[in-house]
Amino acid sequence: GGKGGADFGPKGKTDNEVMRFCQSFMNELYRHIGPSTDIPAGDIGVGSREIGYLFGQYKKLTNSFTGALTCKGLEYGGSMVRTEATGYGLIYFVSRMLHDRGTDWDGKKVSISGSGNVAIYAAQKAQQLGAKVITMSDSNGFIYDPEGIKLDTIRIIKEIQRGRIREYTEQHKSAKFHDDWQNVWSVPCDIALPSATENEIDEAAARTLVKNGCIAVGEGANMPSTLEAIKVFHDAGVSFGPGKAANAGGVATSGLEISQNSMRLSWSFDEVDDKLKSI
Repeated sequence: GGKGGADFGPKGKTDNEVMRFCQSFMNELYRHIGPSTDIPAGDIGVGSREIGYLFGQYKKLTNSFTGALTCKGLEYGGSMVRTEATGYGLIYFVSRMLHDRGTDWDGKKVSISGSGNVAIYAAQKAQQLGAKVITMSDSNGFIYDPEGIKLDTIRIIKEIQRGRIREYTEQHKSAKFHDDWQNVWSVPCDIALPSATENEIDEAAARTLVKNGCIAVGEGANMPSTLEAIKVFHDAGVSFGPGKAANAGGVATSGLEISQNSMRLSWSFDEVDDKLKSI
């Protein structure tokens, strides 16, 4: 797939400012995309709000309602599970890794970096399968909650209030905030799910994870582990799921969204989730 973006930073911007930027961006982008040429989707800094602004401007410019973008809202052609897809897909992939080791998620301590869609829904599915998620992060630092992170609080802070991860500790006294997010991998865990950014696990972090007993690493972000870190995992016998496979749930469900748009269908949550599991 291709990658594109802009140097516009949405942090601290009003909804109106974000909307105007998205509309201006689409004014130049629309002639280069389409359902049979190039289909953009969300990524870092681009969620359903931004996709909505982009798609609205695309419709205005082209007078067409096609599958030209994915990650759309349900009310204008989006797919069930698309928001959850990358995080859920990551957990389904790691589930197979754990199965090959003769174990599962139940009772496992899980460290996750990030607090966007991938991290939030990976945490949700891991908790549903019996794991305890103990860390999450953003660009300002990470939180460690030995009692298990309360995901409802995280979602309110990040999805509704668009706040910072440190605010979690104001409501949950068992949690501690650390202002160096890269040290998230110093916390002992059974499973590590890097879901923030590229090269966040270097050789030193990988050695720390191995020393602390980590048995599996699944990449939720794109290339979050350096080559040196990957070698450390392989040499130590740690199960490793590379991002090209482990985080493919998002693009797979984008494909399912395009299929539904093309066939004028709308599958249920369970139907899409079952198709994602089979992929």
